[in-house]
Amino acid sequence: MPTAVVLGAGMVGSLIARDLGSDGDWTVTVVDRDAAALERVRDASGDRIAVRPADCSDPAAIGAAVEGADVVCGALASRLGFETLRTIIEAGKPYCDISFMPEDALELDVLARERGVTAVVDCGVAPGMSNLLAGEAVRQLDRTDTIRILVGGLPRLRHKPWEYKAGFAPSDVIEEYVRPARIVQGGRTVVREPLSEIEPVDVPGVGTLEAFLTDGLRSLTRTLQVPDMVEKTMRWPGHAELMRALRDTGFFGEEPIEVGGVRVSPLAMTSALLFPKWTFGPGEGDITVMRVEATGDCGGRRVHLRWDLHDEHDAATDTRSMSRTTGFPCAIVARMLAEGRLRHPGVLPPEVLPTIDVGITRDILAGLGSRGVHFSFQRTEG
Repeated sequence: MPTAVVLGAGMVGSLIARDLGSDGDWTVTVVDRDAAALERVRDASGDRIAVRPADCSDPAAIGAAVEGADVVCGALASRLGFETLRTIIEAGKPYCDISFMPEDALELDVLARERGVTAVVDCGVAPGMSNLLAGEAVRQLDRTDTIRILVGGLPRLRHKPWEYKAGFAPSDVIEEYVRPARIVQGGRTVVREPLSEIEPVDVPGVGTLEAFLTDGLRSLTRTLQVPDMVEKTMRWPGHAELMRALRDTGFFGEEPIEVGGVRVSPLAMTSALLFPKWTFGPGEGDITVMRVEATGDCGGRRVHLRWDLHDEHDAATDTRSMSRTTGFPCAIVARMLAEGRLRHPGVLPPEVLPTIDVGITRDILAGLGSRGVHFSFQRTEG
């Protein structure tokens, strides 16, 4: 019976744990310092999932929590991602992580190979499935010229003035809006301002969204030899300009400022005021949409590949779409790690998996489909 430890009891971590514990063949423990979050996991799962209170910012506490694990899943905030990755590698445990860490996870690749650890990072929806499909496109084509990724998680119903609610850690949403955006042009990685280059995108079944630059390519800028690549985040129109106004005024700054004789972090204040308005209410629906496109040559012909995702909140289980589309890929890959299918020591972003196992994209997509998350695929020539 495989043993899994899930670090983080939030919306995504709890879903990963439920998925792994769903068939009764796994022993699953969720670790978090938030007693209320652990209690929600316990209430939802009964005795199928164990909970363990621990401070996941403490490497020693993490090391103790994962000691008996066959596989570990990371679903922590981005600020904890890199050191947690290091801790799990040093513990010698297979790892699958969804954190949006600002650091370069590949810096720990040598350590992972030395310890014989397979660590799949950025294994959510975007980054995650976007990376996997980009890597699959490169595998299928003889030469890939362009990759374009559009992705968005948003409330099903629009809510003015923000036109947004958060389907994952709100602190990581703001991180997307301040982290410089890297794209690839003419074979060179260039940096652009986040929230810039706004364009309208018509999404079937949803309507017109706006797409803008964020730092979504991440490891793709280094792992894939494609001369032109870009990723954009999609939101309901109007959201980006509001976020730019807040950012440029200083509301997302971390350095404390003095107000009325009190030192306060603008970001902390903004979070306290804004995040309650970005919280989904019970039964309130969200949607996740994504498109991954690649163009290139195959067999002497011009080929265009396109994958599309349209997923919605699961009303039957009151599970957010962003949790489903982020957590299920991690759970599927965690199962592969525990089963020994992925035995390739190192830090592995998802785009390299198709070169390690040519059938892995097909099987991950099939696993998502069995869980109700469906990608469509088109291949056109000419």
